[in-house]
Amino acid sequence: MNNHLNPVTTQVAPLFQTATPAHANIIPSSSPAFSTPIHPIRLLKHAVPQRKPTILPVLLPAVTLRPLAFRVFTKKHNLTLNSASLQVLANFIGKHCGSGWREEGLAENVLEEAAKSWKRNNGGLIVDGDSKEFKDILQNLEGCMNGGRIQTHRDLSRHGSLSNQEISTNKASKDNNGRPSLVGREDSQTSLGMSGLDVEDEKEQDFQAQDPRQYLKVVGAFEQPRLKYDAHRKHFEKLTSAPSLFPNPAHKTQLFRNRYNLIHQRLLRNESFQTPTIAVSRAPSLQRSSSMIATAQQAYKLTPIANLLGRSGSGHVLLGLLTIAPTGTLAISDLTGSIALDIQHARPIPEDGAWFTPGMIVIVDGIYEEEGSAASSGLGGGGGIGGTIGGKFIGLSVGGPPCERREVTLGVGGANGEGELSAGGGFGWVDFLGIGSEKAAGSRMRKLEKTVLGRRDPQDDAPGRNKIAIVGEINLDSPQVIEALKKVLAVYAAELEEHIPITFILVGNFVQYAVVAGGGSGGSIEYKEYFNSLASVISEYPIILQASTFVFVPGDNDPWASAFSAGAATVLPRNGIPDLFTSRVKRAFSTANAEVERSSGSKTDGEAIWTSNPTRLTLFGSAQEIVVFRDDISGRLRRSALTFQRPDVKISEDSSNRLSEGENINRNAGADDHMELDPALEDAESHVPAPKIAQTNNLAAQNDLQAARKLVKTILDQGDLSPFPLTTRPVFWDHADALRLYPLPTALVLVDPEAPPFAVTYEGCHVMNPGRIVAEGRKGVARWVEYDARTRRGKIRDAKY
Repeated sequence: MNNHLNPVTTQVAPLFQTATPAHANIIPSSSPAFSTPIHPIRLLKHAVPQRKPTILPVLLPAVTLRPLAFRVFTKKHNLTLNSASLQVLANFIGKHCGSGWREEGLAENVLEEAAKSWKRNNGGLIVDGDSKEFKDILQNLEGCMNGGRIQTHRDLSRHGSLSNQEISTNKASKDNNGRPSLVGREDSQTSLGMSGLDVEDEKEQDFQAQDPRQYLKVVGAFEQPRLKYDAHRKHFEKLTSAPSLFPNPAHKTQLFRNRYNLIHQRLLRNESFQTPTIAVSRAPSLQRSSSMIATAQQAYKLTPIANLLGRSGSGHVLLGLLTIAPTGTLAISDLTGSIALDIQHARPIPEDGAWFTPGMIVIVDGIYEEEGSAASSGLGGGGGIGGTIGGKFIGLSVGGPPCERREVTLGVGGANGEGELSAGGGFGWVDFLGIGSEKAAGSRMRKLEKTVLGRRDPQDDAPGRNKIAIVGEINLDSPQVIEALKKVLAVYAAELEEHIPITFILVGNFVQYAVVAGGGSGGSIEYKEYFNSLASVISEYPIILQASTFVFVPGDNDPWASAFSAGAATVLPRNGIPDLFTSRVKRAFSTANAEVERSSGSKTDGEAIWTSNPTRLTLFGSAQEIVVFRDDISGRLRRSALTFQRPDVKISEDSSNRLSEGENINRNAGADDHMELDPALEDAESHVPAPKIAQTNNLAAQNDLQAARKLVKTILDQGDLSPFPLTTRPVFWDHADALRLYPLPTALVLVDPEAPPFAVTYEGCHVMNPGRIVAEGRKGVARWVEYDARTRRGKIRDAKY
């Protein structure tokens, strides 16, 4: 019994023990029953990892590394190292490269990879060694170092050195046994830092989807990066402090200071304000440069207002902000002081070509008179530097600061900004909209734009999805507007699918009177019913909802800002329409997309985006930027503009005779700075064959053209969508960057129902105004603007309903 419970362990003599096979294999031996091979399968033994070579760290002074770092960062990559970043690099290279940092070229490879990674992260021109981004770059490089060298098979995708496609390619390049295959030359170059933004395979381009909508992005006013121009470093800095609706009062001063610094640095780069380095021996002759007249011998020089003291009777050129002094007189101010301005004898430049109102930054050419020889301005004359300067400045001519083209600001060479990056200045490394800088992604995006949209040939009318329909002043409480909107949608629904616009931009006011303010448009319930009726209208065209993106931009009468303004000018920028009123419209898009998926099995991504006013649309990254702004700006300019004395009768007759010669005067004399007009504007204005009525319409079209050019030049020269005092047009101090027009956008949609519809081009920026959707003076005609993203030009279209 005990033997049964506790079995006895027997000892086996070594003679009778079974010998262990030479190769222990779990697979049975060769046998017909198991169909196993005769020879055993040898398992692949894992290679013993190589031992990482050791590097003896050295103490590398920053002064010793400075020449090499200057050659790589500054001369090659146009970057600047401060003392902190140079010391951090010296410590890093001395620790990981050792004594062979110079002889073996180890330091140069590390500096090259660090510079490329910094540029891919959209870093500034100054490399800050204390920043978190730079520390992350070095930490990533540290994991890729082996024996003082950067390993090509390491994963550098953390900072964009290796794209996701390359990582998957490396994974797929392993054979069945798990052994990595040989790395090709292209893979090794990419791993060392050649970004996919700069070098793109042709096969990858062909693989890209041909729908331009996937490269369209809407950037709201409150989503843009907040940037400040540093006048000392000559560079933009990103503000890290959180924005507030009730900021420090110093932010109000910073708002105007930033505007002044931007225009001042832009003006100093203009040819008229640059002193020629080579003297010209020929006689002085007038030649036109940009928007001002300068002589070949002379360059304009700006004088700070504080430097006028003690220089009575001398002529100067001032750049300053037009303001109204506490005494009610006109004054001009800059960062050094303020002085009374007398424009009794001043002439605007160009004549009747721009608006001048308080709140604008202007250039004034005139003579300074001290207080002793001129009447005092009324405020006790003893103001010093930083205050009101005694005396007054007699202006002889007043003009706006000349505009700067977009490709000049971003440093892009070639005709129309389509060439490669230039080696000159510019702010190409600045990410103005949070979508990537021009020099980081612009070259690749322009190639992608040509692949998807085709070449920019104005004569080429090949089919393609490159249209954007812009409809303004859609008053949903008006039955005529509803019928006109139906006609616009029916025009595109009747066309082929490849001709449907990629985007419909619908701009308010969406009601005629302010909502929730006791006006005629009712309250919130009525306002929601208006959008419910809009949802019913657009639901009749499901093919458009499935293939297009609708962007809704509010006006001053739309909630909730209208509840406090009661129809007056609201604070800019303003938020989009609340989701409380838009649920039915969103449901219409969801239903249209679901029907396509249910019937054909394919998914569509038609959507409605409710954005702010103003807002920006980017197409193919930084390749195209479209600014959309709704404001009654022309009426505000007429109410606030300064009035100048008319010239005598003789000059008036001469100027009228010159203006009657036609529109070619602008191209011959350049008075409007190369401003072009859309030929479809005249066709949209006159359709009556009667001779007298035709002449009247032609005269009206010329007046509308002059008003459009005057408005466009004023806004683009100021570089701001609201160049008014804060008492006239309130602005959120911490979000004033959303109103900035620097660099100039590719296109500007300025929806102003009080101005005539137009489509003109000024300094490479195409400005459009669709006006009201219901054409005034033409019964039963719907009017809108159609923008071609390929040619970057718009035209006015109309249709009878």
